[in-house]
Amino acid sequence: MSLETYNLLIGLGALTVQIFAVAFLALFFLQKKFSELRSIGDMLSGWGLWIGFLLTLGTAVFSLVHSQVFGLPPCDLCWWQRIFLYPQVVLFAIALRRYDVSVAVYSIALSVIGAGFAIYHHVLQMLPAGTIPCPATGPSCSQILFLEFGYITYPMLALSVFAFLFVLMLFVKNTHKTH
Repeated sequence: MSLETYNLLIGLGALTVQIFAVAFLALFFLQKKFSELRSIGDMLSGWGLWIGFLLTLGTAVFSLVHSQVFGLPPCDLCWWQRIFLYPQVVLFAIALRRYDVSVAVYSIALSVIGAGFAIYHHVLQMLPAGTIPCPATGPSCSQILFLEFGYITYPMLALSVFAFLFVLMLFVKNTHKTH
């Protein structure tokens, strides 16, 4: 598979994750008002750990393929985003084994911090060079190595995953309170 095809697939995946994150956020608030939506929320609560595990595992694999197979080196801010994503694979695996929905709190915390790095990184890439400081000691964080649909960059990919996990874990966390 070529890098261009791989990037297009990742871009489409990111777009899908963004759409579902927005839809699930709306569902989270609307299910309290419209009881017929509760069954969808309950399904997300029940499958949330599996979805979180598969999403974080897939994202980790895709990011490693980009850097290890295609040779695109991650910058310092990319590594910080990975620091807050990769452990979630292990957390979800353990939570699935024990059916421990309290992992939602940890995932939310890691996702919020990771999203902060992703937002800073995306802004750094989108603004003119030198507008905000780049902390890179290796590859420049302002260099855009991946761009799909005019706005999906590496940090936007990370932000999309962190936002989706945040919303999904709201459902899982809500399960813990209601059951």
